[in-house]
Amino acid sequence: MSGRDEPRTSLAGMGQLKDRLQGDLTTAIKAQDELRRATLRMVLTAIGNEEVAGTSARKLTDDEELKIVAREAKRRREAAEAFTSGGATDRAARELAEEGVINTYLPAQLSEKELVALVAEAVAETGASGPQAMGQVMKAVGAKVAGRAEGGRVAAAVRAALA
Repeated sequence: MSGRDEPRTSLAGMGQLKDRLQGDLTTAIKAQDELRRATLRMVLTAIGNEEVAGTSARKLTDDEELKIVAREAKRRREAAEAFTSGGATDRAARELAEEGVINTYLPAQLSEKELVALVAEAVAETGASGPQAMGQVMKAVGAKVAGRAEGGRVAAAVRAALA
């Protein structure tokens, strides 16, 4: 039986996202898709590094893996901005292409309108008012956002709501 015919099953303790990334890496290698292959290898390396960081190796939860993937997407976006400002548009284009590959593994991002609505709901729930309550609102809205918006965007929306 070839690897293609075998059902993909998650290894014990392995997150589903990492399993999907590894399966897609195999597909990219077979299809000779250099961009996808290189990008997925970088993301899987970042996940692997996080698993062995600290005093003992451990398996990451799906949420932890998702945070790593989001962090890698942000790194690509920031690198693209740096390359663009430095005049290296070809390298910026590569970084943006890698970000596009990574974004396929992230949940859909909240629109500005949806984010403002979630922040308003959290402000109402906590009864917060004034900038000193920002931490309280950020904690309440953090669970609702759950990786669908970057922290900077959330903080800006909370700041605006409490102003």
